[in-house]
Amino acid sequence: MTEEHKFPPENNFPAGYEPAKVWEWKQGNGGRFASINRPISGPTHDQKLQVGKHPLQLYSLATPNGVKVTVMLEELLAAGHEGAEYDAWLINIGDGDQFGSGFVEINPNSKIPAMVDHSTPEPTRVFESGAILLYLAEKFGAFLPKEHHARTEALNWLFWQMGAGPFLGGGFGHFYAYAPMKIEYAIDRYAMEVKRQLDVLDKHLAKNEYMAGIEYSIADMAIWPWYGTLMQGKVYNDAATYLDTGIYTNVKRWTDQIAERPAVKRGRMVNRASGDPAGQLRERHDASDFELKTQDKLEAQKEGGA
Repeated sequence: MTEEHKFPPENNFPAGYEPAKVWEWKQGNGGRFASINRPISGPTHDQKLQVGKHPLQLYSLATPNGVKVTVMLEELLAAGHEGAEYDAWLINIGDGDQFGSGFVEINPNSKIPAMVDHSTPEPTRVFESGAILLYLAEKFGAFLPKEHHARTEALNWLFWQMGAGPFLGGGFGHFYAYAPMKIEYAIDRYAMEVKRQLDVLDKHLAKNEYMAGIEYSIADMAIWPWYGTLMQGKVYNDAATYLDTGIYTNVKRWTDQIAERPAVKRGRMVNRASGDPAGQLRERHDASDFELKTQDKLEAQKEGGA
């Protein structure tokens, strides 16, 4: 940037701010997530991961990225794939569980979700939500079209979401809902990008029932937990009103259609640790857990035994 195009420091936020020559970490910055943000990787403490009875072991939290995988697993079970039975263990990122030594061993990036498949000759770790969806689709031969064109389209949109999601979550969501101060420039910049993405989806879904065409796939499972819940007004406070999501009628049709799937309803409950206790299944080890071990029932049992 030439001298004449530099912004005067007094117009910066805060006024007078100029980036240092070399960045230094100011511990405590980061608003709501300051306690878990740091510029280095690796474990902060020893914490072994629990292992249940099923070959597939999921370690997660019901954020949009976590919901992708639990929806996929519940869809596989609903489709009759008995080998998709799984144990889901809660990783509470607010408490720093993702920095435990056991979790870092299966995901050196310390982000949920992460999964271990114990059915392979040696346990196979899988991290990054898109990689887990693709791994499960290939393992069970489901929810990824076999026809070349449709398969490629599903992968196009799966990777679109993996690239676009950070603008919605880490960009718009952070500055609109979580940052310790409201910064007009940042909110406007990311709101514009999210609306552009919604417009991309709306135009595509005007011509397609699902993301890959007529077939429900892992592309839908990747995109819905982010953009579907945004459309429903379930993330980032009143962001749906702020972004005027009602104008994206094709995205709304798709959102409502997927929201009615029983496996999606179940998948949204798994590893959920906030909100309505009846909608929280913090751990999942058996299909019966949805009826017997939601948080409201566990709390009632605890009170009854007190």
